[in-house]
Amino acid sequence: MLNPRLIEQFFGAASIQRWNDYPRMVELVELDKQAHKFIIAYFLAQMEAKDSINMVNMIEAGIFEFLRRVVVTDIRPDVFRKALQKKEKEINAWVLAQLYDSLSDIENGAFYERFKKYLSDSSMYKKERFILKAASYMATRWEFSIVYQTSQFLNNIDRVKEAVEEEIEDYYELIGVRKMEMNKKISKIIDLSGRLRFQKRWAQTPRIPETSVLGHMLIVAIMGYFYSLSIKACDKRMENNFFCALFHDFPEALTRDIISPVKYSVSGLDDIISEFEIKMIEEEILPYLPEGMVSTFKYLLGLYGDNQKDEFMNRINENGIEMVHDLSRYNEDKYNAIDGEALKNCDRIAAFIEATLSISHGVKSKELIQGKEHIRHKLKEKGKMGKADFYELAMEIENYLGV
Repeated sequence: MLNPRLIEQFFGAASIQRWNDYPRMVELVELDKQAHKFIIAYFLAQMEAKDSINMVNMIEAGIFEFLRRVVVTDIRPDVFRKALQKKEKEINAWVLAQLYDSLSDIENGAFYERFKKYLSDSSMYKKERFILKAASYMATRWEFSIVYQTSQFLNNIDRVKEAVEEEIEDYYELIGVRKMEMNKKISKIIDLSGRLRFQKRWAQTPRIPETSVLGHMLIVAIMGYFYSLSIKACDKRMENNFFCALFHDFPEALTRDIISPVKYSVSGLDDIISEFEIKMIEEEILPYLPEGMVSTFKYLLGLYGDNQKDEFMNRINENGIEMVHDLSRYNEDKYNAIDGEALKNCDRIAAFIEATLSISHGVKSKELIQGKEHIRHKLKEKGKMGKADFYELAMEIENYLGV
């Protein structure tokens, strides 16, 4: 599916600071911005005319852009855009060279070749690129609203604010941008998702790098995408797997991240938390979704039946939601499949990497070591899924990091 070096590069975005030449109330990092961008892009795409956006192309284009960004870490975004205008070919060649070893084995080199073409051909995924640019702008503006609060004494801050505000005009052709600009209901969803950057993973123990719930959701989504590639999933299944993973912790914007030892320490506590989650989703999320999106979003969140929720169950939704053990017989768009069990393993391995990376940096605690060993046991027990072996990937990551 993936090699450890590429996974480490994705996690490196948690250490890339944004707006670091301005005073900030909170730390703003690239991984969170990219996650927020993907969430906004999802809603923008859903509000466009049906079938006008290829969601798989949008996912892939977003990953391509993320990959380029994690390589070009030291150039400020506005400077980077100007550099691309004059040196795009040279910059892209350097990026490709840096990522060749990490990408060349995926799909026997086909993924790398698409990445190479994407960087050289601006007409590839054109509408999807535009959606992503709009989403990137909206995520940047959301961040700037935080930065502005502590930077108003700076003599150039109003000029920056004016430049940020003016850029919105470039994207008014998108109905979702117009609705967000008018502060329609969808703006509440964008705010809720953005707030997940303030919730830290493994909240009770120090880690390096720190990752937020928002950034974690994107890591799991990317893992889900590459898993889908490895099993040759159909387009709808690949789309569902990515966005189910991207939103799997979304309700925590309302309930906060509750660590597993607390959640499962008291018999029945998990059920109470789940009931409260469903209630909050029904009251604070679903009413603010665009018309026609509610059933789709409930399916991604794993809501089904009579107040039941399980985002990590294998399921199809052809003529109603069905739980399915073996999804290999349902690898067609019409079945609307989601590989919930595989996504649970993506969630586990993301947590395993969070702990292992910190330990490799010398920042460890009893909670991290115990958590890592617990996840290792779960991956050994449940991580083998056909040709995909999440336990083997975990061991490769451990060896790569020398832990």
